[in-house]
Amino acid sequence: MRIAFLGLGIMGRPMAQNLVKAGHQVKVWNRTAGKTVEGAAVAATPKEAARDAEIVWLCVSDTKAVEQVLFGHDGAADSIQPGTIVVDSSTILPSASLKCAERIRSKGGDFVDAPVTGSKVGAEAGQLIFIVGARQATFDKLQPLFATMGKSAVRVGENGKGLAAKLSMNLMIALTFEGFAEALVLAKKQGVDLQPLMSLINQSMVRSGVVDYKAPFVMGRDFTANFPMRLMHKDIHLMLDAARQNGVKLPGLETVDRVYEASVHQGNENLDYAATLLTLEKSAGL
Repeated sequence: MRIAFLGLGIMGRPMAQNLVKAGHQVKVWNRTAGKTVEGAAVAATPKEAARDAEIVWLCVSDTKAVEQVLFGHDGAADSIQPGTIVVDSSTILPSASLKCAERIRSKGGDFVDAPVTGSKVGAEAGQLIFIVGARQATFDKLQPLFATMGKSAVRVGENGKGLAAKLSMNLMIALTFEGFAEALVLAKKQGVDLQPLMSLINQSMVRSGVVDYKAPFVMGRDFTANFPMRLMHKDIHLMLDAARQNGVKLPGLETVDRVYEASVHQGNENLDYAATLLTLEKSAGL
């Protein structure tokens, strides 16, 4: 298929590379010049990248970036033709995504929200999970592309529902890791050896996928960004915004947000979100 891929960050670049490897005709664009994908053509603007594309795929940082890439000067929407499908794997507010969908459909195209989970490792290995809000027929048409970049694609409803589900899942990730981090700090402060503690965790009901994935990095004191704190913090704000829009109270997340605020203030925003552990340790005098 002819695919325009817009956004070559931590997730986008390996996603685009996997599309090229599968034999698709890919044209890429990135806001910061110099990023390329082997085997893909490079466009100077989103409009140029999207010209004659059957699929326009976005993976950018936030709502402002999505709107700029699609509808700004030389935006991809200028090249949308009837039948073009725009797929957005960015994590933004569902309400903002619905507005984008309406504008794309006014041009005869279709729009899909398809945020992902699986982090950098999953993107590189083609093992992402796509959380999709789309019409059923459009979802079915995209299945070969989902299969190229991921191990699973789950349609959770119409437009906006993929993002709503993704924010709910990221809420669980943020709370689960923060509980893990706080437990480690409390144990360490009391002189507990963390290696046997990890053995206990792995044998008990508190074991989780979040702990399984993050524990080796935490124990190795490696806070290199798989999912940067600044992006998880952005997602936390999206969760809180969505909660306010829907009349939902999230007291646990509000507390975690304050930890993130402190950690960002300490200069950790470009580390992995697991670096909130450093802030908790500092507060405990460790």
